[in-house]
Amino acid sequence: MDRDGPAVVARDDEGRLVSIDIDILPSETVLGRLEDPSRYPALDRVRRTLLEWRFYHDLRTDAGSPLRQPCVAVATPTLASDGADLAAVFATLAHIRADTADLDAVVESAFPGARLVVPAPDRHAAFAMTFREFPHRVFEASELSDGTLRFLSLAGALMAYRLPPFIALNEPESSLHPDLMESLGRMIGRAAERTQVWLVTHSERLAAAIEATGAGAVRTVRKTDGATTIDGLTRLGTFRDD
Repeated sequence: MDRDGPAVVARDDEGRLVSIDIDILPSETVLGRLEDPSRYPALDRVRRTLLEWRFYHDLRTDAGSPLRQPCVAVATPTLASDGADLAAVFATLAHIRADTADLDAVVESAFPGARLVVPAPDRHAAFAMTFREFPHRVFEASELSDGTLRFLSLAGALMAYRLPPFIALNEPESSLHPDLMESLGRMIGRAAERTQVWLVTHSERLAAAIEATGAGAVRTVRKTDGATTIDGLTRLGTFRDD
């Protein structure tokens, strides 16, 4: 495919280079507008693949965050990029798969004595937490601390019923207590057994925790005299330790 302003040409299903009659604005992408899988199957495969990717860069925890709100109770195998359906992801694990053993273990590891509460949904799905210090008090999502809520959102992203083929995490350690890095690292390592995970972190403790799982190599990016380099990267684009 090639684009020159509003003009787009691509190879069709027979390999012929043809002009695509498509109304496209400068601010729009071709893949966002192209919906003709029968004529352009290769482009459609690329489009559908990218639509399945998840970039968890905007998991807000402020008072108005969608993470703090109930959501429509529908089966939700994968967390949305903004985390708005987190409650439905937990409800899918608890009441459709009927297995939250791994999720409960992660919560216990991060918050000893705490328990994730996922009531049976009606029209809406919700979740809450109990803590060892307050055994008779149930804390709704709207009451949870930013760090607790962010950790739960990452658990929803990495432990959902069905993971996307690619997950990107940008500084997942933000708002988290340093003592949560080992639990988060193990959770990322487990997710890497099911899908491809790419992340950027400024936390050396998290990087070490991930590396300890054997899930993949940790690469260090440095900036020296205005130049950005990656430790071990050769001029051929390979790493010396590969």
